[in-house]
Amino acid sequence: MISISNKIKQFLVLLIKIMIVGGAFYFIYNQLANNDKLDWQKFIILFHKNQSVFGIGFILLLSVLNRLFEILKWKYLVSYLRPITLGEATKQVLASLTAGLFTPNGVGEYAGKALYFDKKETKKIVFLNLICNGIQMILTVIFGIFGLLYFNSQYSVITSKTVVILFAGCFLLVGILFFSKKVNIKGYSIEKLIHKINEIPKSIHQKNTLLAILRYLVFSHQYYFLFLAFDVDLPYLILISAISSVYFLASSLPTFQFLDFAVKGSVAVYFFGKLGVNEWIVIFITTLMWFLNVVLPVLFGSYYVLNFRTKTAQKI
Repeated sequence: MISISNKIKQFLVLLIKIMIVGGAFYFIYNQLANNDKLDWQKFIILFHKNQSVFGIGFILLLSVLNRLFEILKWKYLVSYLRPITLGEATKQVLASLTAGLFTPNGVGEYAGKALYFDKKETKKIVFLNLICNGIQMILTVIFGIFGLLYFNSQYSVITSKTVVILFAGCFLLVGILFFSKKVNIKGYSIEKLIHKINEIPKSIHQKNTLLAILRYLVFSHQYYFLFLAFDVDLPYLILISAISSVYFLASSLPTFQFLDFAVKGSVAVYFFGKLGVNEWIVIFITTLMWFLNVVLPVLFGSYYVLNFRTKTAQKI
């Protein structure tokens, strides 16, 4: 009975692997092949006009750095529990990215990373992943607010009254959280969360923050350089403020990783439309960003998913 049970378990694991990888490839193909807003002919003409080995290499290097900084963040955070190699961190980050491709807001990423550790460490791994993603979100909000304010001062997207209301709402929310930090909900409270965060050494938090800043600068400027490659000639501050605004507003909307470019694309079309940038260029650049920073890592992550072995399987 035990051998049959193990065989069934192995079959189910294999089936889940195939479903994850197959689903990932299907969603990627479907979005690239059936998006009628992508004018491939215009792209090919512009590509032949501006093609540069150095330029292509530079854009690809930014994608590598973007994912490398994320892998290093995870490596240093996990070192709080036990040291892992760069190779192990790479495997866990890319495999979990693939697993979280078609889950809301990448929730599957949390479960994907937890599978590489013992069950007793699951809560700690989920918490560390929350810290890893949390600092990135905080930076996106901070840079995004400043970018939105600058962009708004130039193009009046929202009224001054709305800006005041938004800031008042933020201060009110912070005040409520501060005064209710001792309130327990099912054994959890903000005070306990802060205590848990403070248990992690400051050196790890500092590395995590620095790498998160570097990662933000990399992917936002990759977006910027792609606009330059598509002959969009706009002042640096205006362009970078629009980019930070797009990331800020898009990140606040619930979405799936495989629809990430569609959400960012719709927000980007509005902002860059204000700057007079052609819609097809905005859609193409957003899709390229998605391809370079999600699709390519998922292709590598699929290998790790297919070669994944559960802790139980490793012990048999």
